[in-house]
Amino acid sequence: MAKLDTEAVVSLEGAEHGTGLKRVIGPKLLLLLIIGDIIGAGIFAITGRVAGQVGGAAWLPFLLAFVIATLTAFSYLELVTKYPFAAGAALYTHKAFGVHFFTFIVAFAVASSGITSAATSSTLVGKNLLIGVGQFVEGTPQDATATMIAAIAIIVILALINLRGVGESVKFNLVLTLVTLAIMAAVILIGFVAIVNGGGDIGRLVVFETPEDRGVFAAVTMATAIAFFAMVGFEDSVNLVEECKNPQRDFPRIMLTGLGICAIVYMLVAVTVIMVIPTGELTNPKNPDAGILLDVVRIGAPGIPVDAIFPFLTVFAVVNTALINMLMASRLLYGMARQDVLPAFLSVVLPKRRSPWAAILFSTALAVGLVVYVNANSESGIVGALGGTTGLLLLCVFAVVNVALLVLRRDPTPEGAFRAPTVVPILGALLSLFLAGPWARSREDWIQYEIAGGLLAIGVGLWLVTWIAALIHRGRKGERPRNVANF
Repeated sequence: MAKLDTEAVVSLEGAEHGTGLKRVIGPKLLLLLIIGDIIGAGIFAITGRVAGQVGGAAWLPFLLAFVIATLTAFSYLELVTKYPFAAGAALYTHKAFGVHFFTFIVAFAVASSGITSAATSSTLVGKNLLIGVGQFVEGTPQDATATMIAAIAIIVILALINLRGVGESVKFNLVLTLVTLAIMAAVILIGFVAIVNGGGDIGRLVVFETPEDRGVFAAVTMATAIAFFAMVGFEDSVNLVEECKNPQRDFPRIMLTGLGICAIVYMLVAVTVIMVIPTGELTNPKNPDAGILLDVVRIGAPGIPVDAIFPFLTVFAVVNTALINMLMASRLLYGMARQDVLPAFLSVVLPKRRSPWAAILFSTALAVGLVVYVNANSESGIVGALGGTTGLLLLCVFAVVNVALLVLRRDPTPEGAFRAPTVVPILGALLSLFLAGPWARSREDWIQYEIAGGLLAIGVGLWLVTWIAALIHRGRKGERPRNVANF
């Protein structure tokens, strides 16, 4: 089995150390990519669920989630300017601890988070399409089974697109980012017009209401864990570092600027929702996964045929998130197979298009399996369970990244590299682990641990198959198994 060394880790996400990727991403493009990665499925998927936990205080969990995400962003900034290679958490884990199996687990966790995020986004897209079609076709089903089937159809369509070799098209991403920002601006504007005309109540911002008998701390903790799904995405930009024109100069200020802009957008949307929609309806929304923002437009601009238009607009805002995550997951699985830490069949590519069809089909099968399993076993729904699992996996990865930064302080820091205050990675690790704990979830959400554990178990199983196959192969050739001890 090949050694998963530093150069191999760098190649996990498609860029080998020293290959000299073309540096074409300037600060403006990087800013739009970061914003487009963060503002997408999250704002549509979990705004209603956060409000359902704390009522009118829904702005607070979003704020806390951004604070915690920013702490980890500072750690990423120091690491990315110190090691400007496109492998992210896997590279930092390898350089800090040098345990190849641990590096694999972190890399597979990142890939799994991409699959769960894509499944979440696909479910949201499918749900909104059903709502939109239902305005024109009477009798269109809206139940959980119909949503599951629609989500599977979206996942399959994304796989077909991925098989055609469609990568992170910059123009496509920019268009969808601008569409998303336009939708957010429209929601905020309509909401504020309604508020100015007397349709809002600022007093709702401090009304705490939860559907269960929880204390303020417990409810806010759970809501913050839910809100964290909206914050993930900024770490994907780390994988673009080798294609940035001047990463040491641009990355720190652009990532922090992007996070700041996204925080403002999320806070404005949250405040608008809270002030326009009565608190009682916040805690028991008609459609928590797709309808909470639609309700703002319906109340603020009753003359707009929002039921016919808005569900289709959300598709543009969310589908890119799903596509990018499936692309990331399939390429990461492909890269690990190329390094002989996953079965070799996952590294097979189409002869002409060169797209990793085996890894694409495998990640697609996992996403479809997750949607079916969660639909049958989760009380919180597909979006709640898989969105929470995405946050759970990445919270654990973030904790590792923060600890890795403290370990890697032993290495000299290049001149001009960003340096975070020491307290930042400490707080980032502790708070990430705190939000990953069971106290940050209700009992019906504990299925997130089952999903995350099941995905990692699949990864470990594939790794063991590869390891055993390597032993058998080398035993037949009479060779001493290389690097087996490293795993």
